[in-house]
Amino acid sequence: MRPRFRLFRRSDVYYVHDHVTGKQHSLFTRHRKDALRLFAAKNEAHQQPGLNLQLARVYMTATDPAMAVRTWNYVMETIMKTKHGPTLVRWDRACKDHAFDGIRKLTLLATRPDHFLGVLEAGTVATNIYLRRLHNFALDMNWLPCSLIPKRQWPKVEFKPKRAITIEEHQAIVRNEHNPERRAFYALAWHLGAAQSDLAALTAENIDWRQRVIRFFRKKTRGVAVLRFSDEMVELLRALPQTGSLFPEFSQLREAHRATEFKRACRRLGISGVTLHSYRYAWAERAKNCGYPERFAQTALGHNSRAVHEAYAGGAIPTCPPLDDYERAMNNKIVPLDVVLASNSKAQA
Repeated sequence: MRPRFRLFRRSDVYYVHDHVTGKQHSLFTRHRKDALRLFAAKNEAHQQPGLNLQLARVYMTATDPAMAVRTWNYVMETIMKTKHGPTLVRWDRACKDHAFDGIRKLTLLATRPDHFLGVLEAGTVATNIYLRRLHNFALDMNWLPCSLIPKRQWPKVEFKPKRAITIEEHQAIVRNEHNPERRAFYALAWHLGAAQSDLAALTAENIDWRQRVIRFFRKKTRGVAVLRFSDEMVELLRALPQTGSLFPEFSQLREAHRATEFKRACRRLGISGVTLHSYRYAWAERAKNCGYPERFAQTALGHNSRAVHEAYAGGAIPTCPPLDDYERAMNNKIVPLDVVLASNSKAQA
């Protein structure tokens, strides 16, 4: 059998020529003894791939006895031991994805890129995200000798289009909601633009009536969100409990349960393409359309990054007012110096 590679030297550096692909690769050595050893290893790897795989396993299990039997199900269980609370719930739900059934009992050393591509083809966007995390966790723990899929070759994560809820859709949902607590929850979501978990966790202590401010820490980022409420919200907030949780029953539900209740309300009205998070997009778009200062909008929504805020307000196309109007408005605010001096002299007299 003809060897696949041919050894040659160029400028005192040894190279190999691949007869199959016609490409040449440097061995990065000037020593003939080292070059011959690498050259022989390359040819043997292609002549006896099965034997070489077994040899690789023998060498690797010498340092890690569990290497040969560690499966992807073990990786999932290990990751979940490091998670807590809602994150653990999300991981548990993700690992039950049937798309992972093809690799659960597969050992890490026996896994090929084709196995991962099969999982990605059978799964969804969430499958792509969590498979990446499993893969990276195994790499970081040195359970995989190398990446199965290079970073640039992973299929791109493409989320479904997201849009903001319109004022007409919001009014229809509130008008047809018979439960007073849920009706108040949707109404407050429109005014605050808060994430559903943050909104459900609000208490009467988060309201500063003297300064007319609602202040709370976001569960996701621990960033503070501060928003001064308007006259329209006063009546709404007065109707809610004045001590403890603002939504005693709705706050006890899981995120998925609240999302399901909202989805049912939308389905009854024939509304599609929106979720509870669409209130957050709507608030950001409304702020952008009316010229609300971006730094204020970021504080109100609890965004630490301008890029994140731009993503939320991406659907808004503000209409710029005429420059002449702004100039006239500024000119009306400017008081001539002689008028100021005259008024000061009158005051002193």
